[in-house]
Amino acid sequence: MSAKPGPVFLERRTYRRRRAADAARLLPFLGVVLIGVPLLWGDESAEMAKTTRVMLYLFLVWVLLAGLSAIISRNLDKGEDDAPPGETPTRDDM
Repeated sequence: MSAKPGPVFLERRTYRRRRAADAARLLPFLGVVLIGVPLLWGDESAEMAKTTRVMLYLFLVWVLLAGLSAIISRNLDKGEDDAPPGETPTRDDM
């Protein structure tokens, strides 16, 4: 019988920085999916969606993506400032 391994402990700062980096990596894929949604609009009568509706939707998606990227980048920058003095964060830390 082997001993049960104890719980894995990750520092909260490191964990949040890694999740923010993961979110930053997934944001372009979310953008592609959201921008592709108007291609699915329309009905069986071959009538296309109105241009004004599509342009408004694309503008709102663009604003949403810009806002999300600003929030994520702020969290990533804040995580690097929290590093102890003399210790520079490496790519492996993210």
